[in-house]
Amino acid sequence: MPKVLVTGANGLLATNVIRYLLISGYEVCGLLRNPSKYNGPRHQKLSLITGDITNPIQIEEILSDCNYVIHVAALTSQSFPDYKKYEEVNVTATRNLLKLSVRNKVEKFVFVSSANAFGYGTRKIPGTEETPIKPPFSKSFYARSKAEAQEEVLKFQNQIAISVVNPTFIIGPYDAKPGSGQIILMGHRKKIIFAPPGGKNFVNATDAAKGVVAAMERGKNGQAYLLAGENLTFRGFFRKLAQIEKRHPLIITIPPFFLNTAGLFGELLRFLKINTQLSITNTKMLCVNNFYTSTKVKKELEISFNGIEKGIKECLAWFREAGVIDK
Repeated sequence: MPKVLVTGANGLLATNVIRYLLISGYEVCGLLRNPSKYNGPRHQKLSLITGDITNPIQIEEILSDCNYVIHVAALTSQSFPDYKKYEEVNVTATRNLLKLSVRNKVEKFVFVSSANAFGYGTRKIPGTEETPIKPPFSKSFYARSKAEAQEEVLKFQNQIAISVVNPTFIIGPYDAKPGSGQIILMGHRKKIIFAPPGGKNFVNATDAAKGVVAAMERGKNGQAYLLAGENLTFRGFFRKLAQIEKRHPLIITIPPFFLNTAGLFGELLRFLKINTQLSITNTKMLCVNNFYTSTKVKKELEISFNGIEKGIKECLAWFREAGVIDK
């Protein structure tokens, strides 16, 4: 079977992608800065390599015998107050990795972008691959960098086969930080849950991984694919979590005024050069219904996604096994 390079191998999505590739029979090379932080499956067809996507010399050596590249690694934190850091990792390093992939005759390059590189919609008219990015996400350094990187990637479609995937908010196993799984910890066995007033599209990590591999195998050159699951308000998500855990918490919706006041305080901290996820942009993002559809994926890649219950259950099970929460 062909060999696939997966960058950012210790991340939630990348680890699930590696797992699915191994199940599908591929040989996998996982690139990460610290192999000790890898919590995914071990396999004779998996090699973990220490490296940094911002170091082109390291990358070139690895690419020499790879057939495919799935580029997942990115700076995802919302806490940095300066765009330059996002540009360096998410845009410049991606462009350099693509150039090296072309030079080493890689067959296909799959870029993992973000759903927020496109504009969100409502439950009735959800965002698609044709919806342009809009505020407040267009003001997010992370979303802006992914949209810019996506544009750069698609410029190479005449030199190398390119597919872009745009996952929404991923929930599932192998969330070692935890990252997006923090939302589960916010509601896990709580008697009172404070929910932001907006909502998101939630996608199972295992489904998203299948979507990434499907894009590698069958995605059209120069096309982007939203990997979208279930549209839910935050309140609706916490209700699902409570039902799964057979609990009956009091769920209180936080008024937008309080969130945006916290965002203004975050702006003061950022002005003082203190890294924080609090910002007026980030709190505004919690106040909108950030909804998308996976219609294009179903049609062109012929896969469909489950409801988010499966992702919540798999995340909870993995958290228990990893000791993040009590068994």
